[in-house]
Amino acid sequence: MEKEIYKVFKALGEPTRLKIIKMLSVQGLCVCELSETLDMLQPRVSQHLKILKEAGLIREKKEGYWVCYSLDKEKMDNLWDSFKDFLASDLREIDGYGAEYERLENLAGNERVNKIKENLTQP
Repeated sequence: MEKEIYKVFKALGEPTRLKIIKMLSVQGLCVCELSETLDMLQPRVSQHLKILKEAGLIREKKEGYWVCYSLDKEKMDNLWDSFKDFLASDLREIDGYGAEYERLENLAGNERVNKIKENLTQP
């Protein structure tokens, strides 16, 4: 699940894709409508849509010659719930976080950190 969350945040980390997500939260749109609204060439919009689709955030529905894109609200809700579960998880129980947990536990005795904090608090 962590990889999926990373992929979603990476996809949403680009301002144009965030704009597309917001527009699709209002209504479904085709590439030409998005292109016009964003004042951007269609191939560039298509690239953004591809990344959003790969992240599982949008759906596409073929309507004759057109492909209409819409926000996958159920997927967004599930991802948000998974992210909240991830944040609530005990760090010790997450695969790949063992070293970070150990360092976090030992921060109080870390001389380098204590020296930096000491220097920041001195006038």
